Amino acid sequence: MDDPDPFIQESVQSRFDELGENAVPILDEYRLEIKNPKEKKRVGRIIHQLTFETLRSDFYELLEGGIKNRKHLETAAFTLARFGNPTLRGSDYSQKLDHFAEMVEPTIRYRLDERRKMKQLVKFVFEDLNFSGDTDDYHNPHNCFMDQVINRRRGLPITLSMVVMFLARRLEMPFFGVNMPIHFMLNYISDKEEVLIDPYDNGAIVTYDQCYFFLKKNNIEPKPDHFRIASDIEILIRCIRNLIHSYERKEEPERVEDLNKLLAIAEMYDV
Repeated sequence: MDDPDPFIQESVQSRFDELGENAVPILDEYRLEIKNPKEKKRVGRIIHQLTFETLRSDFYELLEGGIKNRKHLETAAFTLARFGNPTLRGSDYSQKLDHFAEMVEPTIRYRLDERRKMKQLVKFVFEDLNFSGDTDDYHNPHNCFMDQVINRRRGLPITLSMVVMFLARRLEMPFFGVNMPIHFMLNYISDKEEVLIDPYDNGAIVTYDQCYFFLKKNNIEPKPDHFRIASDIEILIRCIRNLIHSYERKEEPERVEDLNKLLAIAEMYDV
C-alpha cells in the first residue's frame, strides 16, 4: 500500500473494494503497525469507506426500532462510535459499564439517603474513576466517541454526562441530561429535590443562577426551554452535531458529509 506508483495504489484499492468488509481486519492490523501519520490516515479512510454503508444501515435499523429509553441510547452511542472505530464491539464497553456499576453499587445501595447516593455516584465517576473534561484538546473527535471516552477517561460535557447516566440506569438512580446551549448539564431529580450538576467541572453542583450568568456571558438569552430534560434522541443528535463540528475543524469534509447522513436519519425520529 505504501508503493508510490499510482497504478499499484489504484489496483490495491480495487482489490479492497472487491473484498469489502472482509479486508477490514487486515487493514486494521496494518494500520496499527504504520508509523507514518499520513499513511495511517489514508488506511483509516479506506476502512471507513468499506464500513460506512453497513454502519449507516445498522444506525437506521436501530432508530427505526426507536430510541425509547436509556438502554437504547447506550446502544446507539456505541453504534455511533463505530464511525471512529469500525471494528468496535459495543458489547465489550457495555460490559465495562456493568463492571463500573458493580464496583460502586455496594457503597450506595444501603444506608444512604438519596442526596448522599447521588454524591457517591458523582464522586465515583469523577474522582475514583478519574473521568474529566478534556481541557487540552476539547474538539478532538475522541471526546465524542463513547469507547474513547471510557478508554481515555476524558470527554465533553455530554459524553461525561452519558457515562453517569448509563451507570445510573444500572443503579436505578434518577439522573437526566439537560440540553443547555453550549454546555450540556446533568440533572438529578429525586422526590425531595432537583440538583444541577456540571460534568465538565468534576461533577460540581451548580445553581440555575450560575447557568443563567454563563449563558448571558456567551450572548445567549436564557429561556426555560434551555433547562428542560433532554430526550434520548435529542442527546444522540447533539452527539452527532458535536462530531460534525470536530471534523469540520479538522477539515475532513468527507467525514462531515457522512455524519450529516447519520444526522438526517436521527432527525427523522426526533418527534
